[in-house]
Amino acid sequence: MNIEHLNIISYAVIGCAYSVHSNLGPGLLESVYEHCLAYEITQSGRSVRTQLGLPLIYKSVKLDIGYRIDILVDDELIIEVKSVDEILEVHEAQLLTYLRLTERRLGLILNFNVTNMQRGIRRVIR
Repeated sequence: MNIEHLNIISYAVIGCAYSVHSNLGPGLLESVYEHCLAYEITQSGRSVRTQLGLPLIYKSVKLDIGYRIDILVDDELIIEVKSVDEILEVHEAQLLTYLRLTERRLGLILNFNVTNMQRGIRRVIR
């Protein structure tokens, strides 16, 4: 998939995130934001899978060790939902690893525990 199409998807998802944040505000659990965001994205006509298991291949052995992608949109864009004081480097590293393991190019970290949603968006490109 080309980057222009990924940008269109991510722009739509960010709009959905703004909608969720304006309706709920900060301070709730990540699972609440995840469910509401998945609903909004689905309502926008996009396909959504949540809590998608991510097996790890280590030395040709497939290990199911509990990694989960929060939201996968249109089978292309990975979303990591957070409700934390700030997005840390470890959050970006986690998403970058998910992108690498799934051979996808673009992901978003969406932190809903902010007063202004614009400060809660981090774009990660592999």
